[in-house]
Amino acid sequence: MRIRTSMLAFGLLASALAGCSTTSGTSEVARVETTKIFTDSYGPVTDAGYALPAIPISRLDKKFHRQIVDYATEEKPGTIVVNTRERFLYYILPNGKAVRYGIGVGKQGFSWSGEAYIAWKQAWPTWHPPKEMAERKPDVARYVEGGMGPGLSNPLGARAMYLFNEKGQDTLFRLHGTPEWASIGTAASSGCIRLMNQDVIDLYSRVRPGRSAKVVVVQ
Repeated sequence: MRIRTSMLAFGLLASALAGCSTTSGTSEVARVETTKIFTDSYGPVTDAGYALPAIPISRLDKKFHRQIVDYATEEKPGTIVVNTRERFLYYILPNGKAVRYGIGVGKQGFSWSGEAYIAWKQAWPTWHPPKEMAERKPDVARYVEGGMGPGLSNPLGARAMYLFNEKGQDTLFRLHGTPEWASIGTAASSGCIRLMNQDVIDLYSRVRPGRSAKVVVVQ
C-alpha cells in the first residue's frame, strides 16, 4: 500500500500550530503479533550524567510497552510509521518485523499527517517553545529566546528528532522523549509525538538522520 501525502498540510499546520503535533491518514497495519516484549527495559538509567527514574511500567497498558511485532508494510527498513489513532510508532525492521513503541500525541486541533524525514537529532536537547505557544501559555514565554536547558523536566526529554519536509524545511514537529510517562497512549500533549524516555533513547540509537530516515504519519 502506498501512502500519498500532501506537504501543503505541513505548511498550513506548521504555521497555524507552530510547534508539534499529529494525526490523520490510512492504517498501514495488516497483521500485528508480538514476538518479543521489553517490559524489563524501563528501570532507572544514568545517561550523560542525568539520572532517569524508573518508569512504573506495570501501570501502563502492556500494549504500549516496547515490543517487536510482525508488521506487514511496503515501507523500507529504517522507515518510521506513526499511527496516531492507535498511539503507536513503528520502526521498520527487515523481514516483516518492526519495533513498536507506545506514544502520546497532540490534542485534537494540534494534528497533522504526511511524510517527512529526520534531518537531525539531538541528545538532551534545549527546548524553544514557539511564539504561538507562548501566547497561549505565558509561563513558557521566557524560554522562547534562550530556551529551556536540558534536564529531567525538559518537555523534549532525553532525545529529540527533528522532522523536515521534502523541500528541506523544518516542519516544527518532533519525535521526542517525555518525563510524563502517564501521557503515553493519550492525546494529551500540546503537539509533538512523545515517547517514554527509555524508549526514545532506544529509537534514537536506531535512527540515522538524512533523507532516507523517512517518517510517515498516518491515522
